[in-house]
Amino acid sequence: MRRSVVRFEFLSIAAAALIFVSGVNGAAPGFAAAPRLRFATLGVSGVPFSPSVVPKARNRGRYLATPRLRFATLGVSGVAVDAGPEAVEPLQFRSWVEPKQVRLGEPFVYQLVITHPLSQRYELPVPTALGPFELLGQSRSREDAKDAATTTFKLRFSVFELGRQTLPDLEFQVAEANRVGRFVATGMEVEAISSLPRDANEKGVSLYDIKPPEDVPVRSYRLIWALLVALAVIGLGYAAVKWFRRPRPVRVPTRPLEPLHVRTIAALDQLKKEDLPSRGRVREFYFRVSEILRAYLGERYGFEALECTGTELMDAIDRLRAPGLPRDELAHFVQRSDLAKFAKAEVTSAGCQSDLEFAYRLVQLTWSRPEAATGSQLTQVAGANSDSSNADRAHLP
Repeated sequence: MRRSVVRFEFLSIAAAALIFVSGVNGAAPGFAAAPRLRFATLGVSGVPFSPSVVPKARNRGRYLATPRLRFATLGVSGVAVDAGPEAVEPLQFRSWVEPKQVRLGEPFVYQLVITHPLSQRYELPVPTALGPFELLGQSRSREDAKDAATTTFKLRFSVFELGRQTLPDLEFQVAEANRVGRFVATGMEVEAISSLPRDANEKGVSLYDIKPPEDVPVRSYRLIWALLVALAVIGLGYAAVKWFRRPRPVRVPTRPLEPLHVRTIAALDQLKKEDLPSRGRVREFYFRVSEILRAYLGERYGFEALECTGTELMDAIDRLRAPGLPRDELAHFVQRSDLAKFAKAEVTSAGCQSDLEFAYRLVQLTWSRPEAATGSQLTQVAGANSDSSNADRAHLP
């Protein structure tokens, strides 16, 4: 008998614990929702439940009393279920559709304007069960006044079934400081018309079914860019090859410039070797010998003799200190050479030979061994031949 009482006490305690834990966690096993469990009284004949109040058996095989468990109501009894967020009514509500008649697939605007107390905030979760409608976008704006606030929702829909279609009901969440409510806006009707013209049947126009994907050629400039890059690489390679194979400047070793009188004598020797008067080229002979002597005098005494006329040359000679210079013979030579060059005067071969000998004698009389020539004195004498084999000797005929 004692074992039966202990078993009854254990089962009673387990049942009470299960109901209490279900109330704490928010749901008892087997319930679809998660209701809050609110206990009324739990006890035996109005006495709070505990193992010690379970009456003991007085007769074998029978119980003297059976504990009565009293709960609040939960179907069987014991638990109360909350109905969820309570409904909230705004101060004013307006809604409309623009336009009320739309073509298939064309967007339209469903606008809802809610006026409510300042303490409330209306939010619209994204609706999912839209039926023949598609939600393209939504926006929310709020304007607060002195005593109330106005929240405006703009939803862009499109419809894909003909006829009068009813927009889905929209459930708004209303948040306040100490509670959360809900407000349901009943959907409005929209008439969807065909996108075909009214005379479509007469003209045999109808909607076509969806076509499978097709390959669409897209203009591409990859080949052109590849060719341009290839041409650029070829051009750079060609330029690099040409640059590496460019002719290098050849540095010819220069010999020291020979003294003035040596170069002058060499030029006179070359002129004498050509023997121009005997070939009837007297005028050319005087051009050459005059140029040789003028170059010599200009470099020897430091003035511009090649560009002077005969008179200017003699004036420059008169202003020089030139000991040993045969001034009168030089004036006679200048006069005769000018006549031969410009007046085409006839001069015999003997006269030409005499003027050539005067050129040799002029160099011998005026040349003294100066210090090493520098600067402008290293100018090549006009008409001189540097390859002459007789450039290293000075002689008179």
